[in-house]
Amino acid sequence: MLTENGTTATRVDATGWATVCELSQLEPLWAEAAMVDGLQLALVLMANGTVYAVSNQDPATGSFVMCRGIVGSHGDRDTLASPLHKQVYDLATGECFSSADLTLPTYETRIESGSVRVRVAAETSASAA
Repeated sequence: MLTENGTTATRVDATGWATVCELSQLEPLWAEAAMVDGLQLALVLMANGTVYAVSNQDPATGSFVMCRGIVGSHGDRDTLASPLHKQVYDLATGECFSSADLTLPTYETRIESGSVRVRVAAETSASAA
């Protein structure tokens, strides 16, 4: 669950998914930081209920600040702007609109029984165990 400072420490299950927080803990159009098995993420709940998970690390500077970014849109694409130099990233693809050499890592999300789940690792096969 999210703590007072907005972070959570969550473990990834064998399928690569982690339950990060309750959907009700996210505020629309605001990013929240989460720690999932040592990986820093920024979670963003859009007004339409879509939840995105992206790296909390700013691709341009390496600073862990994307959870303090500006949530918005570029046409019909949901975006997050870095709070440092204002590069704008597509929340679904990680594409940077102002610099083709920058990409914000994105992670698959889903809502299950009111909980936000994030896939941070590829599913492992039984033969790989």
